[in-house]
Amino acid sequence: MEHRALGRSGLKVSTMTMGTASFGGGLAAFGDTQLEGAKRQLAMAREAGVTLVDTSDAYSNGLSEEIVGEALADQRDDWLIATKVRFPMGEGPNDRGLSRHHVIRACEASLRRLRTDHIDLYQLHEWDGQTPVEETLAALQHLVDSGKVRYTGVSNFSGWHLMKTLGAAEREHLVRPVAQQIYYTLESREAENELLPVAADQGLGVLVWSPLAGGLLSGKYTRGEDGSVQGPKGSRHLGDWSEPPINTPDRLFATIDVLREIASGRGVSGAQVALAWLLTRSTVTSVIVGARTDEQLADNLAAASLELTADEVAALEQVSRQPLQYPYWHQSMTAADRLGPADQVLHGHVG
Repeated sequence: MEHRALGRSGLKVSTMTMGTASFGGGLAAFGDTQLEGAKRQLAMAREAGVTLVDTSDAYSNGLSEEIVGEALADQRDDWLIATKVRFPMGEGPNDRGLSRHHVIRACEASLRRLRTDHIDLYQLHEWDGQTPVEETLAALQHLVDSGKVRYTGVSNFSGWHLMKTLGAAEREHLVRPVAQQIYYTLESREAENELLPVAADQGLGVLVWSPLAGGLLSGKYTRGEDGSVQGPKGSRHLGDWSEPPINTPDRLFATIDVLREIASGRGVSGAQVALAWLLTRSTVTSVIVGARTDEQLADNLAAASLELTADEVAALEQVSRQPLQYPYWHQSMTAADRLGPADQVLHGHVG
């Protein structure tokens, strides 16, 4: 498996990351993987060349971290561990958010659950509009200086959140995030508007969560006669689960049709094609894969070695392309002669 530098850092990570949202069963939509199943899946991922495992204190209220810690207890040096902080871990007013109080306490709790003395990549799981970003960065600096955290990142930030954080880090001489973890798929390409150009311009690594759009791009969903989403019994999008939202069903199903056509011609699954497409994106460092079953995981991991042809990439590009939003349509009309490398992340995909 290929390894890519995580942003401007010297750290290299595998192009696929083992996701653990299913570990512990607290997020029922993702599955219910307990310790023995986690050990088995982590071994499968490691055999395939995966070196990074991603979790969060919020997954199953810390149980995912506990399972990761126990499963990797005797092989810590073989793995890079990423986890996150932000969401509620108690009922108190200070048991959430990105205050210095919560960030430091949450990190120390994650270290205990993970059975390790350091976290390789500590990520802010979501923006906190009530805590000064300088306070959060100072807390991360303390954790880095104390040896408890090696690198820092953010997740689910908007473009202005991200630039405010980077600007404050440089102005105050505090630890600078090396990566962002974002949602980006063939079904939903909004990240191309701001987040991926920022990554290119500022030298940030990009980790992609839910790369199959919550299973929508797995190939198991079809369009019903009434236009509704149809799939196997128990599929998450047939219940109350609404993440990610389906805002443009016509484009989604047109994309699924092309995925299936390419997959059929290559003798692979639609999921592999969707994952392989993400790995063709110049700004993507790694895609996070997890699965309810070992069979699903094995199929996802196989995408790391699937190389799409230029014609296949072009077909997926055409069917999934989203209309340019302002100011990008204006730039395309009036300023195409002066686009820089970061601009090309979006405009280079628009013909």
